[in-house]
Amino acid sequence: MSLCLSLALVVSSFVPGLEEATDQPILLRPARLIDGVDSELRTGWVVLVRGAKIEAVGPAHAVVVPENTRTIDLPDTTLLPGLIDAHTHVLLHPYNETLWDDQVLKEPLALRVSRANNHLRAILDSGFTTIRDLGTEGAGYADVGLKQAVEQKIIPGPRMIVTTRAIVATGSYAPRGFAPELKIPQGAEEADGVDLPRVVRDQIGRGADWVKIYADQWDPVTGGKATFSIAELRTVVETATALGCPVVAHAMTREGMRRAAEAGVRTIEHGDQGDAEIFALMKQKDVALCPTLAAAEAMELYKGYKIGQTPEPAGLTLKRKSFKAAMDAGVRIVNGSDMGVFAHGTGARELELMVEYGMPAAKALQAATSEAAKALGLETRTGSIRPGLQADLIAVEGDPVQQISAIRKIRLVLKQGQLVLDRGASHKKSE
Repeated sequence: MSLCLSLALVVSSFVPGLEEATDQPILLRPARLIDGVDSELRTGWVVLVRGAKIEAVGPAHAVVVPENTRTIDLPDTTLLPGLIDAHTHVLLHPYNETLWDDQVLKEPLALRVSRANNHLRAILDSGFTTIRDLGTEGAGYADVGLKQAVEQKIIPGPRMIVTTRAIVATGSYAPRGFAPELKIPQGAEEADGVDLPRVVRDQIGRGADWVKIYADQWDPVTGGKATFSIAELRTVVETATALGCPVVAHAMTREGMRRAAEAGVRTIEHGDQGDAEIFALMKQKDVALCPTLAAAEAMELYKGYKIGQTPEPAGLTLKRKSFKAAMDAGVRIVNGSDMGVFAHGTGARELELMVEYGMPAAKALQAATSEAAKALGLETRTGSIRPGLQADLIAVEGDPVQQISAIRKIRLVLKQGQLVLDRGASHKKSE
């Protein structure tokens, strides 16, 4: 028996509800349905799944149900598209467990990959069927192998878009603070100037779906500085685009965001110092924002912040301000949490914070479904409940439009028509 087959059998035997997608049609009958595209809450609608795709969706009386269909009744639930998190790090775990520097410098690669297997399962079980993983943070190209393992069904996990090592300007990243004569392994790949095209091509050649570049470095005292010039950033974008690869930029400073947007990146991550002018530029250039609110909150919690008991830290107040400015400017906001800084499987916190910071719950759900799919170029595959799209579907208890925290109460998960989580749904077979 092959190693891959052995692993697959082990996973199947220990994961409750894990089933292969089959040609037998499945009819999902929820109490409510949100299609991911608009805010309308539909009642009395059903979804017919055949194989890996959605075959039909609509009012129950209008959907023709084939013979031998397996019906899954989902009373008191809302059916949604599988959620998308456009900013994760599956090879990291919470910094209050192990400091980032120690994860990069002291944890063996095999340990990090083994831990990531569990992270992927936790993410999938929490309703996220697609992630964009934005850098291995010192773990090389391990994300490429994890993606392949998921695709080959060796391990369960969400659909993965990967960026491998990410690119930073020389001397701008970490771990740092060591004696200057020492060469310390970095959490991303250093490159500058004329070397940038080679590094971009190399990362894409090794399996990167997107190229991630750090447009600035952050310093808690100085507030950070932009690193790459606009010309360098444009070189990265032009080189990657020629190979069919979009570019995502880490940018927390105003100037880093401006340069990244001018250079033509597809999304900007964090955006802490964004203001009306910068977000107007992003709107003009059709650059989306992944605000990573949950990671910012987690970092403050690790420092001793207690929600509702201690004053809100200045960094979170800045996040609220920039998030509102982005909404006011009409920037496409995409759910991206920076999961890995905090626990995998708790990505719903990002949606809760978006609502807390002023976004309507229906819009937050779109940010994690159709809007995220558009930003990632996946709208013809996933992100909404439409015939012909992949059957990435979740059912949650309650109504997340009325109470966004309902998104945590996962009853059922399908990924590409495969039932990967089933918590008490009622099944029956039509004659």
